[in-house]
Amino acid sequence: MIITISREFGSGGRELGKRLSEALHIPCYDNEIIAMISDEQGLDPDYVARVSESSLRAEYPLTVGRRFSIPYKVMEQSIMVAVTQQKIIEKLARQGGCVIVGRCADTVLAHLHPLRIFVYADQASKLKRCQERATEQENFTLAEIERRMRQIDKNRAKKHELTASIPWGAKEGYDLCINTSGREIKTLIPALVAYCQAVGKDR
Repeated sequence: MIITISREFGSGGRELGKRLSEALHIPCYDNEIIAMISDEQGLDPDYVARVSESSLRAEYPLTVGRRFSIPYKVMEQSIMVAVTQQKIIEKLARQGGCVIVGRCADTVLAHLHPLRIFVYADQASKLKRCQERATEQENFTLAEIERRMRQIDKNRAKKHELTASIPWGAKEGYDLCINTSGREIKTLIPALVAYCQAVGKDR
């Protein structure tokens, strides 16, 4: 079974993907994909992560009275990262059952009919989760965290719309939408495993 996890920032989608993969005894790929792209293209992992998550439109927005223009080098590297990411995701999926977190894997692997999960939560729950998981170096205010959440989700939506006809987060584009508001991720896994196993029999 191939499972893709799309998620709002702070909803716990990454943790859910990892716990689900452990329960199903299949690999989970998340930041590992960034490392693979970095190794293959000889690029800095932090740079790859930023390019992978961001949208060119967000990095170089259209402004009033100014023509939309993206530096050629940036465009070239962004396309190279996107193409490499797609190849790696398809290769991992064809190797066997797995969970892939983010990276627009739900649309990249549409031809393989993965089980598509979208994870979301209310604002208070996402803020709390971000605060609990912040490192000592990440001393952000609530306002700063909220701005970051909005920007990251905006970038994810823009990335998604490049390869999908259904908007990012719209229920029609997923097999299962999970609300993690006020819940510990680990308590959701047994029911989610049962669901995946039941659905997997029909795939």
